[in-house]
Amino acid sequence: MTTIQIISSVFILIGVFFMLISSIGLIRLPDFYIRNSASTKALALGIGIILLGIIIFYNETEIFMELGAIFFFIFLITPLSAHVISRAATKTKVKFWEKTNLTELKDYLEEKD
Repeated sequence: MTTIQIISSVFILIGVFFMLISSIGLIRLPDFYIRNSASTKALALGIGIILLGIIIFYNETEIFMELGAIFFFIFLITPLSAHVISRAATKTKVKFWEKTNLTELKDYLEEKD
């Protein structure tokens, strides 16, 4: 194996690790909102690191441009979709975890009632 293959493999394995942490978070975390936040953050980071490993492996301008665009749109869309999903869950009255601090959301939650 060459050095580039080893470096690329390390980045891909790190990305897979973050995606594994994300999937464990979906099972272990207590609340829909916390699960949504953790899964989107770790998943986006994991995909980004995997794409970086692929870019390093191929080392071509065309691949860099294509994967760079994918990377950009994932980081653009992931927080937006997480926000929309969480907002829809709030409007449909999905329960918060009992230990969640809702002081900042108090006015918003009272407006809906």
